Amino acid sequence: MSAITARRRFRDRSAVVTGAASGIGASLARALSAAGAYVVCADVDLPGAEAVAATCGGRAVARRVDVTDAAAVQTCVEEVVERHGRLDLMVNNAGITFAGRTEELSLAQWDALVDVNIRGVVHGVHAAYPVMLRQGAGHIVNTASMAGLAPSGLLTAYATTKHAVVGLSLALRTEARPQGVGVTVVCPAAVETPILDSGEVGGFDGRRYYLSGQGIAEALDPDVLARQTLRAVRRDRAMLVSPARARATWTLSRWAPGLFHRTTTGYVQQQMAQMS
Repeated sequence: MSAITARRRFRDRSAVVTGAASGIGASLARALSAAGAYVVCADVDLPGAEAVAATCGGRAVARRVDVTDAAAVQTCVEEVVERHGRLDLMVNNAGITFAGRTEELSLAQWDALVDVNIRGVVHGVHAAYPVMLRQGAGHIVNTASMAGLAPSGLLTAYATTKHAVVGLSLALRTEARPQGVGVTVVCPAAVETPILDSGEVGGFDGRRYYLSGQGIAEALDPDVLARQTLRAVRRDRAMLVSPARARATWTLSRWAPGLFHRTTTGYVQQQMAQMS
């Protein structure tokens, strides 16, 4: 998508991006602002969101929003509608991870993953979707992961939540599209964000696991993923899987599930041996 085409598609549109203080969310906020959209950078980390908004050329504001708080997400959406008269794009991007041996994850960690990665998306959809139905237009983007398409061990809890986001998105699209509302789910492999080095339990090395397991030399640049996401929205695609290596893995999991399972099991066992 050329810069001119992007500006034509997103100019003067209103958008909310959750998890906008860093990583994919920050890149999406900047890309949308550069394309002419008005953006709310929503994040539980307000100083981080303010720092990102300051780089958006005056077309962004920051709001402290905890996506696990349905009322806070609702208020954020209502403020956008009050200010701009509509909400054109809702990006449910906020997410966290805990990874390691499943038996070593606490229930509190499971609850946190479900609350942020699933309920956070549900809260965004619940707040934005009725607005878009009334408008007869709009687009919802939900950030999932390759873990939601081709799951593997040591990411069991995280994969559970991202699989749910994929299912929510594809199901909602069949309701929403005939009514003028688009839904796109984004499923990237390893992206160069803080999540690569966070949420590690019991000696799990996230960066090594994600990169070597996917057979890639380096993590995807979040700015590249942001541009790909805007292109997917413009083309009204149901799903974005990136990079090409991730698409190959996804294809293998669908067309040769037995081989995929054996390969993945072997890799997970190898990683577990290195953790002990």
